[in-house]
Amino acid sequence: MNKAVALLPLLLAPLVLPAAAQPYPAKPVRIVVPFPPGGPTDIVTRLMAPKMAEAMGQQIVVDNRGGAGGAIGTEQVAKSAPDGYTLIMGTIGGLAVAKSLNPKLGYDTLRDLAPITQSVTVTSILVIHPSVPAKNVKELLALAKAAPGKMNYGSSGNGTITHLAGELLKLMSRVDIAHVPYKGGAPALTALVSGEVDLTYENSLIITPHIKSGRVKALAVTGAKRSALLPDLPTIAETLPGYSASGWYGLLAPAATPKPVLVRLHSEAVKALRAPDVIEKLSGQGAEPVASTPEEFTAFIRSETEKWAKLVKAANMRAD
Repeated sequence: MNKAVALLPLLLAPLVLPAAAQPYPAKPVRIVVPFPPGGPTDIVTRLMAPKMAEAMGQQIVVDNRGGAGGAIGTEQVAKSAPDGYTLIMGTIGGLAVAKSLNPKLGYDTLRDLAPITQSVTVTSILVIHPSVPAKNVKELLALAKAAPGKMNYGSSGNGTITHLAGELLKLMSRVDIAHVPYKGGAPALTALVSGEVDLTYENSLIITPHIKSGRVKALAVTGAKRSALLPDLPTIAETLPGYSASGWYGLLAPAATPKPVLVRLHSEAVKALRAPDVIEKLSGQGAEPVASTPEEFTAFIRSETEKWAKLVKAANMRAD
């Protein structure tokens, strides 16, 4: 064998090793938002991404992949390479409810994804079109009972918190209000403003300006306690004791992502969520930053999965 050829691997080794040992991240990172642009999940992600990008020295691209209540984008990330370059800003629908709605779902959240941190908790607001003659939840329920199936509510998709909130209200009050799923919070809000649907349970991150402008009418918040953003607005629980439905978002990576990469992502995500300007923007729109540990987020997903599986069964909810 020619000596030059035999020595070639040794000569190339110094060129190969530095590339293999490049510190993370060595290229742009993609965060999939499993809903269309302009919705609440998108807003939270775009607040965090610039902070993380600056600290990590790489661009972070927000990639909107809507459909199936968040399950389509979540599955894409679950099946992505576990290298830290494709992440998901997951939601209650894709992470904790989709499996109950669809036993044939192509992924299992805690088997196929690695929780990094719960980003925020957000209370939704029950809002109606101004043409609906109800001043409060009690009057709305009376209207629904007087005309079963005639009223309808829009949601951001099957299995999303807006769908869960609507079905929980129907189950607890024994009313018949038709469900109209959309591909995200922004399309559902557009449908409400145009009068295509009578009501929805919209995230405070995108509904507050429309309430203030009078384009929609707020009746109550879905959380267990009143919102600091709208303290005069009652909770649905004040009419239906025990009612509570709050949304949340969190950052995850494909399972088997290297531990050092997950540690770095957690550190930068938490720093972004704790930045004073991010806290101010989120709090000003009714979102509460969480910034939990991976272990805390894992336990939370497990508890939420068990909680909402009971509603899915009781309300006979379906994926389509």
